[in-house]
Amino acid sequence: MAWNDPDWGKKNSGGPPDLDELWRKFNQKLSAMFGGKGPASGGGMPSSGQAFSGLGIVAALGIVVWLGSSFYIVNAGERGVVLRFGKYVETTEPGPRWHLPFPIEGVQVVNMEQVRTVEVGYRNTVKSKVLKESLMLTDDENIIDIQFAVQYTLKDPKDYLFNNRHPDESVLQTAETAIREIVGKSKMDFVLYEGRAEVAARAAKLVQEILDRYKTGILISKVTMQNAQPPEQVQAAFDDAVKAGQDKERQKNEGQAYANDVVPKAKGAAARLLQESDGYKQRVIANAEGDAARFKQIVAEYNKAPGVTRDRLYLDAMQQIYSSTSKVLVDQKGSNSMFYLPLDKLIQQSASAMPEAAAKPMSETAAPVDSTARSREAFRSRDREARP
Repeated sequence: MAWNDPDWGKKNSGGPPDLDELWRKFNQKLSAMFGGKGPASGGGMPSSGQAFSGLGIVAALGIVVWLGSSFYIVNAGERGVVLRFGKYVETTEPGPRWHLPFPIEGVQVVNMEQVRTVEVGYRNTVKSKVLKESLMLTDDENIIDIQFAVQYTLKDPKDYLFNNRHPDESVLQTAETAIREIVGKSKMDFVLYEGRAEVAARAAKLVQEILDRYKTGILISKVTMQNAQPPEQVQAAFDDAVKAGQDKERQKNEGQAYANDVVPKAKGAAARLLQESDGYKQRVIANAEGDAARFKQIVAEYNKAPGVTRDRLYLDAMQQIYSSTSKVLVDQKGSNSMFYLPLDKLIQQSASAMPEAAAKPMSETAAPVDSTARSREAFRSRDREARP
């Protein structure tokens, strides 16, 4: 049977429905919705007035939907960028907003608080390295392998959307340029060890300056140094050099500790010797000054009474000499034949005097001998002068 047979729908009840019947039911439903009267039950195609009314309703619904599509909501932390025929118009704040419907105006919602991350020298994990980004040359002509990440947010949605075609790629290239400049002006040990935090801070500052120069609307939050090491080909030799440096520092620390222990003791001993020598000096000077003063007094008294002074000096010298000896001198010219010698007292006195003499220093025991010798010489000279 042909498809254009007018009796095909009537003869085959299981075939497609009648289009006229569908259109008639559709018009009845629209009329019922808007309070109109349905068409006559005679069937057939709708009249031109009914068709025009139905099209107007559809057009009105389409216009309502078209205008309703212009409403949009900007969430907290986001900004809406309104475009009119592709040209920037304004930036809207969070809240419910409306713009002229498409295609007159459009809107792009940009998240301002989202922290974006760009990885330089690796992707996803540190083990998956990108050598063309990570290998860098230092100031002392050494190659190091660096992986770091740059975190950033947005500060101007207009600049972010329109001033650069690929802003995220710009961050990657700018970060690589900045870190290469800083590493190229630094020593290898500084970058690998004590200067890692400083290198990251300087890189963040330089990246921000370059992005601001290009007006990208991007704000750098943080630059994190993930890994910094020599290339794998020289890792073993570098480890040996590091161990040698550590041994050097250890030996230096041990030597410094030994010096800190020995030097204070030596300084203390030197200070003690200086103080003892100064004390000995003061004692000798004081003794010499005392002897000189005593001699002056003796000279003055000798000039007044030479004989008495000479006898007094002689007696003092004899007393000093005999007090340090255990010998006993007995005058045979005396009339008393019975003379008591206190031998026990003399022995006890000599025994007690010997330890004291041994305990005294040589400087203290030498002074009386010198004075005794001087006294003997003085008496001998006086005796010679007194003889005719």
